[in-house]
Amino acid sequence: MVKVIRNIVIVLALAAIVVYAPGGGTGSQVIIQAVSIAFLAVIGWFASVMYRQHRVALYSLGDGRRTGLYAAAAVAVLTLSATSRLWATGVGVLVWFVFMGAAVYAAIAILWAARSY
Repeated sequence: MVKVIRNIVIVLALAAIVVYAPGGGTGSQVIIQAVSIAFLAVIGWFASVMYRQHRVALYSLGDGRRTGLYAAAAVAVLTLSATSRLWATGVGVLVWFVFMGAAVYAAIAILWAARSY
């Protein structure tokens, strides 16, 4: 119980520093950006490891299916990167769901067809 209280006090102290220190908001934005870049780097690293481990399976899909799978992944990445802009309007939300649904459907259909042999 003492550890929990200590951790809460640490979080509150850090929050107070961000709120009351001059430039605290800017510093917190720098830290958030650094964490975001690190997160994206880890996702890129994970994608490259998965690609290397499953390269034979990807090449066995054939050119057409592999192109469709890569296109679905590209649409999903671009749609996710534009989430904040798309979710700003009602039509944008609809477009976001259509694009993500199409990308997921295409990927599942391609993988399902490849596994049916």
